[in-house]
Amino acid sequence: MNKPAKLGLDVKAPAKRAEEPPFAVHPGAIAAIVGATHGDPFSVLGPHRVGHDLYEIRVMLPGAASVRALAVEGGDVLCELKLVDPSGFFCGRVSSVHRPHYKLEITWPRETRVDWDPYSFGPVLTSDDFSAIDDVGTSRFYNIFGAHMVEHGNVVGARFVVWAPNAHNVSVVGDFNIWDGRRHPMRLRHETGIWELFVPELPQGQRYKYEMRDHSGRALPLKADPVAFRAEHPPATASVLHGLPKAKWHDDNWIETRGAMQPRKRPISIYECHLGSWARVPEEGNRYLSYKEFGERLIPYVRDLGFTHIELLPITEYPFDGSWGYQPISLYAPTCRFGTPEEFGDFVESAHDAGIGILLDWVPAHFPNDPHGLARFDGTHLYEHADPRQGFHQDWGTHIYNLGRREVMAFLVSNARFWLDQYHLDGLRVDAVASMLYLDYSRRPGEWVPNRYGGNENLEAIDFLRRMNEVAYQTKPGVFTVAEESTAWPGVSQPTYAGGLGFGFKWNMGWMHDTLRYMSKEPIHRRHHHHDMTFGMVYAFSENFILPLSHDEVVHGKGSLLGRMPGDRWQRFANLRAYFGFMWGHPGKKLLFMGGEFGQEREWNHDRSLDWHLLADGNHKGVQTLIRDLNHAYLKIPALHQRDCEDSGFRWLIGDDRDNSVLAFARFGDGPDDVVVVISNFTPVPRDNYRVGAPQPGAWDAIINTDAAQYGGTSPERLPPMHTADEPSHGHPWSLNLKLPPLSTMILQRRR
Repeated sequence: MNKPAKLGLDVKAPAKRAEEPPFAVHPGAIAAIVGATHGDPFSVLGPHRVGHDLYEIRVMLPGAASVRALAVEGGDVLCELKLVDPSGFFCGRVSSVHRPHYKLEITWPRETRVDWDPYSFGPVLTSDDFSAIDDVGTSRFYNIFGAHMVEHGNVVGARFVVWAPNAHNVSVVGDFNIWDGRRHPMRLRHETGIWELFVPELPQGQRYKYEMRDHSGRALPLKADPVAFRAEHPPATASVLHGLPKAKWHDDNWIETRGAMQPRKRPISIYECHLGSWARVPEEGNRYLSYKEFGERLIPYVRDLGFTHIELLPITEYPFDGSWGYQPISLYAPTCRFGTPEEFGDFVESAHDAGIGILLDWVPAHFPNDPHGLARFDGTHLYEHADPRQGFHQDWGTHIYNLGRREVMAFLVSNARFWLDQYHLDGLRVDAVASMLYLDYSRRPGEWVPNRYGGNENLEAIDFLRRMNEVAYQTKPGVFTVAEESTAWPGVSQPTYAGGLGFGFKWNMGWMHDTLRYMSKEPIHRRHHHHDMTFGMVYAFSENFILPLSHDEVVHGKGSLLGRMPGDRWQRFANLRAYFGFMWGHPGKKLLFMGGEFGQEREWNHDRSLDWHLLADGNHKGVQTLIRDLNHAYLKIPALHQRDCEDSGFRWLIGDDRDNSVLAFARFGDGPDDVVVVISNFTPVPRDNYRVGAPQPGAWDAIINTDAAQYGGTSPERLPPMHTADEPSHGHPWSLNLKLPPLSTMILQRRR
């Protein structure tokens, strides 16, 4: 009987397949990449040598169905990458002695694409580039930081660079990676706390932000790029890949002419403008005008009225319309509310073509606490002071820059230079300077931290402002800076080498407050407040002053300039015209907020266009005509502008006639015959046979009479010449016997 054979005893077992060795990447590293928490993604992703002639290619592509590595030359398949983690981590091996040069063929659910692997490229920044982080005042900062289109490894793409030294990890997220932080984690350059990434063949126009975790691994809100050159339209908050503006400039003649001028000697009459409410298009949903339309409408309007400059309320990108731009997020991006960066450049050039300079309201004093902004940028108080007694504005709910950090100073000073360099702006008006200079600004005892000497001066802010001004004046001849500084801080507009802050000009807030308080009084009471109109001359030449009637005087319940004038309708207009005449005759450069030039009736509203229909009324049209004539007189007559900032350009003739509320003074230019006389009557009573001393004998013409019929007054359009008599008065051997119209200012020029 045959015994049954043992199962398998005589069957040859099949050869066992050799198992592939496991991939060299550590499972913990894969988990960190998958979780978007790895602090050094280039140590995991991309090509890595794992043997003498063996490389592993590792990629993180969530949602991909399959991935192959293809040779750049010829397109041969180098390897098929294996899905190592279901979240999208792929790994494959290439037999090669040299680092493989490859692209990735990626099969997505709806398409197959061939793309470069960002992690196959080496570092983007060099050691020389690192110094840009604290290189105060050069253009290198904004040429390194932000998102730029560059060529790297013979491939064109986008280079992202951001400073976040305390972040555990940073990824760039955007439209190009469906906002998935696992796809484009960045490389940390440990020397400086800078993160970088080159994304090959990425087209412009992509929205992006930075995804970060703080040093403890906690996820932070997505952050806009601090050096973004373009941003998307608020209320959306992403940055837009754009690079430096590509405007083609043709304003060499303007720049050359500007550089040869001394701003202190020039006529400077500034039209302050909020672009969003200057004019809108009601028939198209009350939309904004575009930069192109402003070039076609605003520039000719300003030129016709004789203003020399337009000062723009901040157009650095800001999230909240109600801040008027004074709480900006992207300091390097002109707001997209009105168009592209290049279109803004075209607007500036159209102004220069018309002989108009452009000034920008610039806000280095503070920044908003919006979660996508600079506040706790990398999880720490990177840009702001950590101590709220130094780093938080109680009045405005904003953060204060830590100007003691050299990197923060470089960020801001380079930004000032950026606007002068890249957009050819003609100057910067710096907002809220007083809040920067004083550590105890708007704070009670115990709410502020003294400086190292125990004082209330912000020494870091002083250093910053001086450096910013030095850079501005050294960079672009002919530009000027202006300080909105509301205290008696000494030397605001004195050179830094003389111990000053280095501004070109300072807003004369005291003059503005005093004179508006006087003008708001009923004329019968003005005799008791006469000093409000004269006190400004006590300090008029202590700084280089601009006389500002700004947006701040027509908001928050203050009403319009016209609305603050007392009396009936005729008197209100007459008061306003007389006040403008006094202002244009007074020493100091001029600034007027939009709408004031035609006597806007209502308080300014940033959500509405100016009331242009008022120009159909003769009184409003008259105010506009007066401003045009005042500006053109100011431009043409040296005595009205050459010595705006010098005491030799002014002499009181009558400063003490409080009973009649009359003021008279002479203005002098550089030439011996450059002289005018300014006389204001601030009561509704005509003054006959009013004698005023004359600096020179002869015939005098009333080049401005704010009571003239063409302005809405009661006097003839032209008054006959007035001749001096050899009768001493007010310290002069000659005098004029005048008839002063009610509520009026006259500017008289000696006939040569």
